[in-house]
Amino acid sequence: GRWRTRAARMSALGRRRRRAFDIWPGFVDALTSLIMVMIFVLLIFAIGQFVLSNTLAGKNKALDALHAQVAELARTLSLNEEQKRLLDARVAELSASLGATQVERDKLGADLGAANSQAANLTADVAALKELKAQLEAEVARLASDLDATRGDLVKQTELGNAATAQVELLNRQMAAIREQLARLEAALGVAKADLAGKDARLAELGQRLNIALANRVGELERYRSEFFGKLREALGQRSDVQVVGDRFIVPTDILFDSASAELGPLAQQRLESLATTVREVSAEIPSSIDWVLRIDGHTDKRPIHTERFPSNWELSTARALAIVKYLVVQGIPAHRLSANGFGQFQPLDNGDSADAYARNRRIELQLTNR
Repeated sequence: GRWRTRAARMSALGRRRRRAFDIWPGFVDALTSLIMVMIFVLLIFAIGQFVLSNTLAGKNKALDALHAQVAELARTLSLNEEQKRLLDARVAELSASLGATQVERDKLGADLGAANSQAANLTADVAALKELKAQLEAEVARLASDLDATRGDLVKQTELGNAATAQVELLNRQMAAIREQLARLEAALGVAKADLAGKDARLAELGQRLNIALANRVGELERYRSEFFGKLREALGQRSDVQVVGDRFIVPTDILFDSASAELGPLAQQRLESLATTVREVSAEIPSSIDWVLRIDGHTDKRPIHTERFPSNWELSTARALAIVKYLVVQGIPAHRLSANGFGQFQPLDNGDSADAYARNRRIELQLTNR
């Protein structure tokens, strides 16, 4: 029995030793797995750091490019603001100059009116003096005739009576007084003529200065008209069939309306939107002291039209001009700055009967002018 007990103890001790020995390989495996997991995690972290570094580098480059663009835009904005400031100063200077010109023109107009009134008065005075001179000359002629007749009678008589002598002396004194009065009238008439000549010269000078002032205003509007035509031609795409003739901008109606129609299609509205933008830009630069208006004139070819809506070309040309005016008003152009006119076929550019002549005569004319 003792042997069995000892054998059992040895067996239990062996099992405990085997269990202790078996735990170590498992611990090593677990530790190895943990180390591999940590290495994997570190590898993932390193890859992430690399990708993040590359991404940050790309973002930094993009940010530098954006900073450069912002700096360039800021520089461009400063240049535009400087240019705008110079333009505003120029517009203010031109407005002041125009105000002074208008004041001078009004003053010249008042002076011209006063000078005209004085000239009319002087003309009336000269006419009255001429009439009085004619009357006095007639009276002198009559008195001279009477004197000659009296002298003839006295020569025929042998003796002169006291009455005849007194009459002769009286006639001589009357003639001397009349001649003196005629001399004074001649002097007054000369002074009046000289004064009238001076007034005429003053009137000519005032008229010349007024014409110069009006020419300056017309020239200033001409500058805005040229700018308007240039921007409008650019907005319509530099078309060869769009022309500038004198102070008129000519647009073929075929690019805006269908045949025998006054309806604006989508493409025509898109082109008129460019026109409205151009009108707004130019009108913003025109000083408020210039009373301008944009004329829209409609023209057709000479082929007659007879429809319920358009009994003649008059109605068709007027309806087309009015359609453009209404569209521009919707686009924000003030109605008092627009004018619609229809001329039908009565103002052709080409009197021929070809298709090209008809196409030239079917047109819309734009004219930026004084009211």
